[in-house]
Amino acid sequence: MPLEILTIPCLSDNYAFLAHDAASGETALVDAPEAGPILAALKDKGWSLSHVLLTHHHWDHVDGLPGILEHHKPKVIGAKADAHRLPPLDLAVAEGDRFEIGGAPVHVYDVSGHTVGHIAFYLPDSAAVFTADSLMALGCGRLFEGTPDQMWASLSKLAALPPETTVYSGHEYTQSNGRFALTIEPDNAELISRTEAIARDRASNIPTVPSQLSLELATNPFLRAHLPGVQRNLGMQGAEPARVFAEIRARKDKF
Repeated sequence: MPLEILTIPCLSDNYAFLAHDAASGETALVDAPEAGPILAALKDKGWSLSHVLLTHHHWDHVDGLPGILEHHKPKVIGAKADAHRLPPLDLAVAEGDRFEIGGAPVHVYDVSGHTVGHIAFYLPDSAAVFTADSLMALGCGRLFEGTPDQMWASLSKLAALPPETTVYSGHEYTQSNGRFALTIEPDNAELISRTEAIARDRASNIPTVPSQLSLELATNPFLRAHLPGVQRNLGMQGAEPARVFAEIRARKDKF
């Protein structure tokens, strides 16, 4: 059975997620921006935290962990490559590793780019992937540490997942991401429709995360650098997709 997944707004624009297996009672938290909202959600649901999955070391994804550990005793899981700058880990994982939450397999992907050592967690039985600041709704994370080649390779891994996969990313940046995406593909009808829906949702304070991978493939410019139409709009026909991605990322950095 798929896990029950709960989206928890944190800080000003972060998201954390709880994934709960009813049969075993196990509950995993993905990232810990701040303790208060997460502890409140666990109490409201009557869930006990069994695992914490950390995607990367940035403060707005880990600083809530000490407060959570005052009330729960979960197994903390994070990237082996990032262990020197993450909170203490009970399990250090790398690309290709697998573990289980309530009997459901969790696959680890290295999605370096935003940081080196950033990982994503794919739960095939729940058709869910937790991508934090790698693949985001209508965007991708700024390249603070990695290279465009690394991020393009990371996004390409995620793009190859089944299109019905739900993408749980780390921030509410979707509306501004949409405005930028329209500068790359102003005639993309699905993108235009999506940005209109996003504006309605945000006006009602409705989260735009998670999103469907199929929708990201159709509208997210950072996944579309290989497409002739996108390359033509940038004057880069026939260029290597990683180069096209780098140009899109550079434009977004100045947007």
